[in-house]
Amino acid sequence: MKITPESRVYIIGATLLVALTTCSRNFGDRGGPYFMASLTLAGIVYLLAIREFFAAPMFPKRVIVIGLVLAALWHLAFLQVTPGSDDDIHRYVWDGRAQRLSYNPYIVVPNDPAFGRLHTPETRTLNNPDVPSPYPAGAELFFRAVTAIHESVFALKVAFVVCDLAIVVVLLDILRRSGQAAHWVLAYAWNPVLAIEVAGSGHIDIVGVLLLLVSFAALGRRWRAVAALAFGLAVAVKLLPIVLLPLYWKRVRLRDAALAAVVVGLLYVPFLNHGRIPIGSLATYIQSFRFNDPVFAMLERVAAPQLVAGLAVLVGFLTAIWMRKSETLSADAFAWPMAASLLCAPVVYPWYLLWLLPFVRSASTVPIIIWTVSIIPTYYVWHLRSLGRPWLVPGWIMLLEYGCLAMAGMIIAFRRFRSRAVLYNSQPTKQA
Repeated sequence: MKITPESRVYIIGATLLVALTTCSRNFGDRGGPYFMASLTLAGIVYLLAIREFFAAPMFPKRVIVIGLVLAALWHLAFLQVTPGSDDDIHRYVWDGRAQRLSYNPYIVVPNDPAFGRLHTPETRTLNNPDVPSPYPAGAELFFRAVTAIHESVFALKVAFVVCDLAIVVVLLDILRRSGQAAHWVLAYAWNPVLAIEVAGSGHIDIVGVLLLLVSFAALGRRWRAVAALAFGLAVAVKLLPIVLLPLYWKRVRLRDAALAAVVVGLLYVPFLNHGRIPIGSLATYIQSFRFNDPVFAMLERVAAPQLVAGLAVLVGFLTAIWMRKSETLSADAFAWPMAASLLCAPVVYPWYLLWLLPFVRSASTVPIIIWTVSIIPTYYVWHLRSLGRPWLVPGWIMLLEYGCLAMAGMIIAFRRFRSRAVLYNSQPTKQA
């Protein structure tokens, strides 16, 4: 009996549900054997799903609905778990709380004894307590808004899941308007890293991803002011999408860009310190923070970290300029500049790749899709840390992660070269 593509997708979705539910139940031992085994299975099955999505021109609507319901189930499983004691989300609670108590999170240092009374049980174990906050003003105001409703880690996780749901809605609208198959929404919703880092650990990146996707959708509708404003707000959540600025050249009006700049500037007004725009611990982040950074580590041997960080931004800008050569706006053009910049960044956590997920649905972005899976072994570092080992990614893990990425890129490049060669040889030769 032959299994239909629709049935295969159902089987893949059910397997993902079992694997990710198992993963959520072992979240307390992140990077441990059971966590890694179930997450690795989920990653492999996810790639099988991608293969099905490429192979089928379209799936029935019920496949999309059932696929999204399955994703909701494992997201709920992760929503119920408790984040790690020093996950970033505890810093979010602290920053929101500090603001509501009239303190500036860009100045206040969490482990300063003078501010010890401000802590709650959920903020006492936040990571890097010896530095102020590094997050841009848009993120800080989001922390304040959510904690004003309910000051807890769970409230922030719920807010992030709501943003995740909104991304699904916006992405479905983009796919419908562009004439692309709706099943590509599952390439986003089924990614294992999404569930872990949004519903599980909870990361502010998903808010920026939503704003960036809204900007992309607005460009498609020629809502230029909305596109510029949403882009500015996305940058105000995390700085990564700033490398996409060349893509907006001649696609938004100067007055729209000015509006976005003014709004972003106003976000910083509550945090001004003696008239200066605050950057918190951003400089410390560039100078000292390292994780999963083979390219940055290599370049840092011959140049200052600030210069190498600037080079990472420049690589993203140049990639965006190259992608801007096409007059047609594509999702690829948003994915590759950010991916190129991340590749050269000093820190590449799994949740940073969330920025790429809504924009990968073509053959040219297959290496990025593979990267979102090949980065999974880095979770083993969390387990090593629990055993008292240094916060370093073992060399064999980086070789596996970036080796898969490089191999995928080379295969795609070879296939394109071969197809062009076949096309060239098939053309009739002109007679002398």
